[in-house]
Amino acid sequence: MAVGIDLGIKVLAVMADSAGEIRTAPNPGHYERARKLLRRVSRIVSRRQGPDRGTGRKPSRRWEKANAQRNKIHHRVANLREDALHKLTTAVAAEYGTIAIEDLNVAGMLRNRRLARKIADAGFGEIRRRLTYKTAWAGGRIVAADRWYPSSKTCSGCGAVKAKLPLHVRTYACDACHLVLDRDDNAARNLAALAATCSTGTGVAGDQDTTDVVSKPRGADQKTRTTRTRRKASAGRAGGATLPHPRQTETRDRTQAEPLTLW
Repeated sequence: MAVGIDLGIKVLAVMADSAGEIRTAPNPGHYERARKLLRRVSRIVSRRQGPDRGTGRKPSRRWEKANAQRNKIHHRVANLREDALHKLTTAVAAEYGTIAIEDLNVAGMLRNRRLARKIADAGFGEIRRRLTYKTAWAGGRIVAADRWYPSSKTCSGCGAVKAKLPLHVRTYACDACHLVLDRDDNAARNLAALAATCSTGTGVAGDQDTTDVVSKPRGADQKTRTTRTRRKASAGRAGGATLPHPRQTETRDRTQAEPLTLW
């Protein structure tokens, strides 16, 4: 069965399969929930006597204790995020054979100062990376939709494409067939249809707008290094280098001066 996954911030992933069922994975927001505690602990760390490289001052015991407490919170947030992403990607890769996901410009999205923290907390890049190798382990394949593929602008009912669809518009309303649907659900349905098309191989739209990533087993994509054969050093010059042909001819034409003989 094929599935399309649309990533978001309020909802981490919206999944629509080829049977028409839509499921959502909530965004835990581990960092957002720990921000209040991190602010309080960071304030305590800033009021302690920390290290100073300029003067060579060593940190106080109270600073080390507060800093260790802050690092513990960061470590827990990272572990919770990693556990949630592993559970989500493992369940999806084990259930579906063909998975369609968007090729998002995560590095460009992180430049948005209003959404950078939430996008980094969601881990969009990690979701695709883990889906890629876990799908290979399960024997399936992943289809990465092109970055400019209009998954949100295309109507999942009739196929009409809107010219513009701002980000703040969260409900898709089709002008042709009058379909009203959530924006993320509509995009997930389009990706599911794309995955079904690529799995059956009956259409050409997937070849134009997608990049079919055929996953490989572990280590199969690693290239072995080929060793170059060394040149045999000749007796003429150091390192086996030889002179060009004209210079060799010129060198052979030169003869040593004959000794002068007096009668």
